[in-house]
Amino acid sequence: MVTPEIAEKIRQLEEKYAAMGQNLSAYLDGLLYADYLTYWDYIQLDVLLNLQHPRTPIPDERIFIIYHQITELYFKLSLQAIEQVALAPALSAEIFITQLKRINNYFHSLISSFEIMVDGMDKEQFLQFRMALLPASGFQSGQFRMIEIGSTRLINLVYEPMRPPLKEAPLKEVLEHIYWRSGATELASGKKTLTLRQFELKYMDDFLQMATQYEHCHLEARYQQLSSADQATVAPLLKEYDLNVNVRWPLVHYKSAVRYLHKTPEDIAATGGTNWQQYLPPKNKRIVFFPELWTEADLDNWGKLAMGHH
Repeated sequence: MVTPEIAEKIRQLEEKYAAMGQNLSAYLDGLLYADYLTYWDYIQLDVLLNLQHPRTPIPDERIFIIYHQITELYFKLSLQAIEQVALAPALSAEIFITQLKRINNYFHSLISSFEIMVDGMDKEQFLQFRMALLPASGFQSGQFRMIEIGSTRLINLVYEPMRPPLKEAPLKEVLEHIYWRSGATELASGKKTLTLRQFELKYMDDFLQMATQYEHCHLEARYQQLSSADQATVAPLLKEYDLNVNVRWPLVHYKSAVRYLHKTPEDIAATGGTNWQQYLPPKNKRIVFFPELWTEADLDNWGKLAMGHH
């Protein structure tokens, strides 16, 4: 029996599809024949669980792969949250706060889960299977670089001593000097590693496109567009975000690199050949998304307290 409520919904659907030149009856046929949606189909579970393809038979390699896949999914969520702020038609403190809380939660989860992976992986197994991964490296996460580009002025992603001549330079030139391009050089020769060359070939055009799109709407710019009252409520979350991405996240990598790659009397090179001993410590890198939110003393001590230096 068709109730008045169902009849009204059918009438509304007819209007909806007629406006698009479509036939409601055909869509109802589709609904009649369609299978019920299942959880496993909706989240593509079978595909997801078959996305791990270890390069060796060493069991803990699977942990390593799954963790990095989880990381990239969190990065994707973070980029979506940045986009919600950057492209919001009418920016408000509420939008900013909602999305920043999400990103901070994502990074808290990433930081703690990185430690879970490090603690949950056998050191000897890691040192065995890592040699089959050359020259791939976590350095090659394009999404993480996009998070950086979406967060701040591009000039803030250049090492400080190199900034003065680039103040008025076009974005493409600034991008040529972005800090991480000097993080993947061979210790002996100072030349670009294959890891970096592969990465640049795949992503540099995308990075320039994103930098152009976000030039006036990255998180730092959007913060400046808020009223001073709204800025006061948003600033603590931005500072937390700055610490999460630029201190805590690289620091947890540095600690794991020390644990897995540090041997006396010599250090084991990272899989991508990066000079990780210089590149990973936040106090050396000193990349800050929102420098205007920190005091000179904060910036002078950037990452040092977390590194155990006072």
